[in-house]
Amino acid sequence: MSELIGAAVPVHIAIIMDGNGRWATRRGLPRTLGHREGAETLKRVARYCKDIGVGYLTVYAFSTENWKRPGDEVSGIIRLLRHYINTFESDPERDRIRVNFIGDIETLNADVQRDFRSISERTRGNRDAINLTIAFNYGARDEIVRAARKAAALAAQGELVPEQLDEAMLSGLLDTRAMPDPDLLIRAGAESRISNFMLWQLAYTELYFTDTLWPDFRDADIDAAVAAYAARQRRFGGLSTGRGGGS
Repeated sequence: MSELIGAAVPVHIAIIMDGNGRWATRRGLPRTLGHREGAETLKRVARYCKDIGVGYLTVYAFSTENWKRPGDEVSGIIRLLRHYINTFESDPERDRIRVNFIGDIETLNADVQRDFRSISERTRGNRDAINLTIAFNYGARDEIVRAARKAAALAAQGELVPEQLDEAMLSGLLDTRAMPDPDLLIRAGAESRISNFMLWQLAYTELYFTDTLWPDFRDADIDAAVAAYAARQRRFGGLSTGRGGGS
């Protein structure tokens, strides 16, 4: 952490937590054990991001496309996430994290929705906490379509004139309306794509790709990503605003 003193720490970091299954397969373990190790990594990373001054951390936990995976793996991921959030109150670090969810949550089973709402409500009042947002059953194209449907419904009800719809208004209809756009996107797992994650919000986000599989992610990996971010110049289509987090 000392290496980050004086560096521009991002206000909002987004992470694609890729490589859990490959991490397990390489060790001859069931893929579900890779997801379990990935959940432990998320705990560590969230705490560390809080320690270095990150205000928002958004992680891609389960995409709308992940339903194509084997049923036992999907069930295992859902059970694991529910276990993680249901034990949250017993965690001594609970007061340092505020948990939210984005994605098409309404289509999930009622008991899963109940668990998600419960942890959000229990942590809403946590002060001086990092905002941890878990993207579950999330796809950026799906999110934009849902926002467009909301806008169309408002127009049909006479509450919106289509010509008045602008970027700010559409942003207010997205799942992420309560948070700033990410400053830095980190993708673990040796892939160099964004996989339908926050397409609207990543318009001017700095991208950082690493070969490290998510279960192997450590504090030093966050340090490296933040250092790379701090060394960049963010222009937002104009002249330079200086290095790193000048957003």
